[in-house]
Amino acid sequence: MKLVCVGRNYAKHAEELRNEVPAEPVLFIKPDSALLPPGHDFYLPDLDSAIHYEAELVVRIDKPAKHVEERFAHRYYSQVTVGLDFTARDLQQRLKEKVLPWEKAKSFDGAAFLGAWQALGELKNWPQTSFQLFKNKTLVQQGKSEHMLHGVDRLIAYISRFFTLKTGDLIFTGTPAGVGPLAIGDHLSLY
Repeated sequence: MKLVCVGRNYAKHAEELRNEVPAEPVLFIKPDSALLPPGHDFYLPDLDSAIHYEAELVVRIDKPAKHVEERFAHRYYSQVTVGLDFTARDLQQRLKEKVLPWEKAKSFDGAAFLGAWQALGELKNWPQTSFQLFKNKTLVQQGKSEHMLHGVDRLIAYISRFFTLKTGDLIFTGTPAGVGPLAIGDHLSLY
């Protein structure tokens, strides 16, 4: 299983980090070892002074997908959840300045978290849906799928041009504005 992640998929998030808004999806991959096991606490890694949270919608691929046309992409997934993509932000910035890959800042052990899966049929307005992240009971991120620059079906079509998506692969669809640092003892809640 691989985690295919989309960067800068919300214009306001790209702007908050002073990144250009891309015309095409920005992709990076996390290994399955980046997934925090269910029931485990997240511990701040000793990688960086600024570990940031990023709330995202996540879809799980139901069957192998290669060169999928966007109009058929909805046939390749049936569940969605919310997830967290943790980022060693200062390390990421140093890597970007040197035009180096971001994996060390994005793919460390435990750098991804998943909520409970929901069948698309259980969601009233799919593909339009919203999600929220609270940090210590304060709302810090709020996203709407319709604000994505590239929706889920377009992402599946785009990703499957480059990588074969296999059953069980996850797509982290990008984060809205409001990312920020974590401190020891912080409590995060996703809805």
